[in-house]
Amino acid sequence: MPEPVDLDRFARAERLVHRAVAVLMVVCIVTAAILYNGALMMAVGHRHVVETIHVWCGFALPVPLLLGAASKAYRTDLGLLNRFTPADWRWLRSRSRRDGTIAVGKFNAGQKINSWLVAGSTGVLLGTGVLLNWPDLVRLSWRAGATFVHDWFALGLGLLVVGHVVYAMRDPEARRGMRTGRVSRRWARAEHGAWADEVTGTGTDAVGTVDSADRR
Repeated sequence: MPEPVDLDRFARAERLVHRAVAVLMVVCIVTAAILYNGALMMAVGHRHVVETIHVWCGFALPVPLLLGAASKAYRTDLGLLNRFTPADWRWLRSRSRRDGTIAVGKFNAGQKINSWLVAGSTGVLLGTGVLLNWPDLVRLSWRAGATFVHDWFALGLGLLVVGHVVYAMRDPEARRGMRTGRVSRRWARAEHGAWADEVTGTGTDAVGTVDSADRR
C-alpha cells in the first residue's frame, strides 16, 4: 500500500484558534494605528467607536487561546512550544539551519521563541490595557507607566506580527498546513525532519505528534 503524500500537522481546533487570534490581533493593530496616527484618525473619524473596538478585541484575545485548551492536540502542541531541546540550540547557532541537516521537531526554535514573545507581549498588553481602561484602579503615576509600557509593547508586538506574516508568505506549504491541517511529506522531511520521522514511524525518540484518534 503506497504511503500517503500528505501528513496531518494541525488539528481543526488549532486552526480555529489561530484564525480567531489572527483576526483579533489584526483588528487590534489596525485600530491602534488609527488611534495613534492623527492623519488616520482624521480620515476615519468616530474615535470612540475605534477605541471601543480596540479595547474589546484586546480583551477578547485570550478567549480563543483558553477555549483551545479543550483540544488534546492543542495542549500537546503547547507543551512542545514550551520545551527547548539540544537540537533547538544547534538550530539557532547554525548558519545553515534551513538546509535540513538538523533534525527539527514539529516546531523549530524560531517558532518557539516567537510564540513566547507573542504570548508574553499579549499578557503585558492585557494587563496594562486593564489599567488604561479603568484608570481609577491605580494612582496617576501607575497609569502613566502603563501607557508607556502599553505603547512600546504594542509596537514590538506589531513588528513581531509583521515578521511572522513575511515569513509565512515565503512558505506556501506552511500556510497550507495552517489552512487545511495537512502538509506534504517532502516539506515535512525538509523543514521538520524529526517530526516527520515520528509521524511516519521511522524515528525513535522525536517528540511532537498526536494520534489521529486524539486529534479533535
